[in-house]
Amino acid sequence: MSQDYYEILGVEKTASKDEIKRAFRQLARKYHPDVNDAPDAEEKFKQLGKAYEVLSDDEKRAVYDRYGEQGINQQGFGQSQFDFGFGGLDEIFSSLFGDFDFGGFGGGRQSDPNAPSRGSDLRLDLEIDFEEAFTGTEKDIEIDHLEECKRCSGSGAEPGSKKTTCQTCGGRGQVQRTTRTMMGHFTQVTPCPNCQGSGTVIESPCRECKGEGRLNTKKKISLKIPKGVESGVKMRVSQAGDAGRNGGPSGDLYVVVYVKEHEVFQRDGANIYFAQPVSVAQAVLGDNLTIPTMEGETVLKLHPSSQHGEVFKVKNQGLPYLNNPSQRGDLFVKIDVMMPKDLSKEEQKLYQQLLELEKKKGEANPLLEKIKSKFANVK
Repeated sequence: MSQDYYEILGVEKTASKDEIKRAFRQLARKYHPDVNDAPDAEEKFKQLGKAYEVLSDDEKRAVYDRYGEQGINQQGFGQSQFDFGFGGLDEIFSSLFGDFDFGGFGGGRQSDPNAPSRGSDLRLDLEIDFEEAFTGTEKDIEIDHLEECKRCSGSGAEPGSKKTTCQTCGGRGQVQRTTRTMMGHFTQVTPCPNCQGSGTVIESPCRECKGEGRLNTKKKISLKIPKGVESGVKMRVSQAGDAGRNGGPSGDLYVVVYVKEHEVFQRDGANIYFAQPVSVAQAVLGDNLTIPTMEGETVLKLHPSSQHGEVFKVKNQGLPYLNNPSQRGDLFVKIDVMMPKDLSKEEQKLYQQLLELEKKKGEANPLLEKIKSKFANVK
């Protein structure tokens, strides 16, 4: 059974971010498994982390307040980072307290500073023409990213030299400072100032990358844009992001596509729309209209007595469906009846004759007769 996140943290639903943060800090100290050896301490610690993750984020909190925990699970936020043990929770915990080792209670968790780490993901916004979204296209793009230094193969050390263990931290990448408090001994863990947390010292830094192991370089990538792509679609290029450290994999490149508006057509998914101007005579008598499509022109048969604003559908003349490019949407044509201007004398004469005919029809207008009868006995 799901629990109320506000109750877990012991705060009101109107609590501010600072109040939520203070409550989490206090309870996290109490239930951290390195401090509390009760059988249910670990589970309570995870619950605190999950509650804090949601209530400290404005977007997630708004969804939770309206739909509860079920809404959080269904609104695309993904699985909580706290469902995977303490990896994600320790990050939040450390960001609030610094890295603390609860001395005398089993010691804190430390990561290997020389372990392989994944490179950062990158994002690129790419604008394409409407026609390119219809046909699909291939774009050559250029990105700035961190690439492994070829001279030192990512080690940061000049070829022929080597890394040595940092004497300040003993290769741990961290130094400790112990403080006595009324709660016991707390050991604050901070990055080593000598090796900046790497645990090693380079005797002779690589002259190409200055000891970083990575260089900021430009890279060209050929990207295939599929048919039917829509604005906001995110495309992933695997391992095209920043290079990792210590042999770790590169991050990914995410290309967000934006499609320019068309001068004639408007788009709704795979369907396209446009307004076709027609004359009064065409609307009254009907006509064969030559209309534009994404591939050229086609003929639309306009039936007699077509009304202003009436919509006609031309099947399979829209854009390809992104997930099924062999199928296409439809083209919808809205009739826009244009009133005539600057009539010639001959046109005025014809419209005058038409008006006279309409007046004769109006003499038998049932609506007019009904109104007349209403006032027949009024004096």
